[in-house]
Amino acid sequence: MKRPLPDRYLTPIDLADLLGVPIETIYQWRRKDTGPRGFRVGRHLRYDPEDVRAWVASLMEEAA
Repeated sequence: MKRPLPDRYLTPIDLADLLGVPIETIYQWRRKDTGPRGFRVGRHLRYDPEDVRAWVASLMEEAA
């Protein structure tokens, strides 16, 4: 990732923008349990920036 991650929890829209993928891809990853770990705050879905960073790092290791 070229941009630094924010210090706040990410929304699905934030994550889609950060990764350059459609928002529906984020929801598909969640349904298939293949994307970064997310959690619910009430009815809102959020992602911890550190979990996103770890998930991206694991993808990069698999590709190497």
